Amino acid sequence: MSGDKRLTTVSRIRPVVVATAIAILLAACASSPSRDAGRQHVVRRGETLFTIAWRYGEDPREVARWNNLGDGSLIYPGQVISLTPPGGSNSRARAPAQPRAAAPKPLPKIPVEPPPAWQWPTTGAVEVRFGGRPGSGTGILIGGDAGQPIRAAASGRVVYSGGGLNGYGQLIIVKHNDTYLSAYGHNSTLIVKEGETVRQGQRIATMGEGPGRQPRLHFEIRKNGKPVDPQKLLPSK
Repeated sequence: MSGDKRLTTVSRIRPVVVATAIAILLAACASSPSRDAGRQHVVRRGETLFTIAWRYGEDPREVARWNNLGDGSLIYPGQVISLTPPGGSNSRARAPAQPRAAAPKPLPKIPVEPPPAWQWPTTGAVEVRFGGRPGSGTGILIGGDAGQPIRAAASGRVVYSGGGLNGYGQLIIVKHNDTYLSAYGHNSTLIVKEGETVRQGQRIATMGEGPGRQPRLHFEIRKNGKPVDPQKLLPSK
């Protein structure tokens, strides 16, 4: 084929290729979910409302209200849990306006309760501060000796005791009131079970290996589901 004929053929094909590529790109954009689409979680066996909210940094009470779950005890494997408020800012219209029912009103804020009088959950130096590494960054790492006692930092009810949350090892979560939770991770043994009431200073676990395969406790405090710096709440050493 001569050079002129090849040039003519290429000039005819190129616009078709470009047009096809643009059409594919537009179709992909139209079919892909928007960034502000509401977050969701599919419940797996053994999960509770507290562990789901913990994983996403949300307030368990808010998640229960967003999904009309009451006290949150009636969740089951395969259930889809919404992690955004109904009618919140994360939803937007995707089609021309049509007559429809009014959007639900935003839910009222839940009152904040005061923190308990905290005590240190174990003896030992703080080896990794809040937001530091190694670790999840959502708490502090306290060094010590393998098997030393881990104690409840305040009185409350155990809402989780197990090893189902990645990155925490054997973990205990204690609910102190409707605002504050505390967590104790990387334990060797768990002494208390879900549903038990514990008093401040009660032995709830023994220290195991944390990051770096060193005896360490991951200690965490959450306010309305969000991690806060425990050292700003614990008494000075």
